[in-house]
Amino acid sequence: MTITPAPVTALIADDEPIAREGLSAMLAAHSWIAVIGEAANGPATLEALERLKPELLFLDIQMPGLTGPEVLRQATHHPVVVFTTAFAQHAVTAFELGALDYLLKPFGAERLGLALERVRSAFGEPNPGVADRLAEAMASGPMSRLFVRSGASILPVGVETISRFEAWGDYVTAHAGRSRHVIHLALNRLEERLDASRFLRVHRAHIVNLAHVRAFRPAGKGRLVAEMLDGSVVPVSRSKAQGLRELGS
Repeated sequence: MTITPAPVTALIADDEPIAREGLSAMLAAHSWIAVIGEAANGPATLEALERLKPELLFLDIQMPGLTGPEVLRQATHHPVVVFTTAFAQHAVTAFELGALDYLLKPFGAERLGLALERVRSAFGEPNPGVADRLAEAMASGPMSRLFVRSGASILPVGVETISRFEAWGDYVTAHAGRSRHVIHLALNRLEERLDASRFLRVHRAHIVNLAHVRAFRPAGKGRLVAEMLDGSVVPVSRSKAQGLRELGS
């Protein structure tokens, strides 16, 4: 006798009725997902989360009453989260806040399908750290860990192991030994959460971990470079170079 596995239960939270209807219609094509509820604002989402306890939550970041992040901070039930948002600047924060993926509106069935592949991979595997990631993201002090994606897995990386951060457009590459981790977070936002006594912004595109700097060396024409313990060399802006010289004088 073939046993059909129970579908993954899902809650859709969005203040736009058309967005809820459209997502629900697209999800209906996936028999392994069962939409068990909808919510049109933050408080209703929080109530539905605690009452229905869905395994999967499609969560709009901007909603009346409570924002998506505020809902997650107050909730005691933590499902797998896929953020939906109409604003690209919000989308880059979704992963930091513990989301498995984000959907930038307007999205279609193909993009939803890619997100659902990640969702499906997450079920049946350990899903460590959703609460940990939320706690880390909501904390007011310097972060001690970053959570990075490796395939379908989420890995915690101790900030102290990262030698430097390098900006590439809207993304940041974290260099940790021989590993490179791409973070969907602006360098300015990341800088706000780093310990300023340990990490120094030396250039508009570079932050270095001072514990991993061998020396700041002259590079001609009044410039400096940061020579890292791993042998890499990081440019230092003129303004930062002047400040470092003043500290050393």
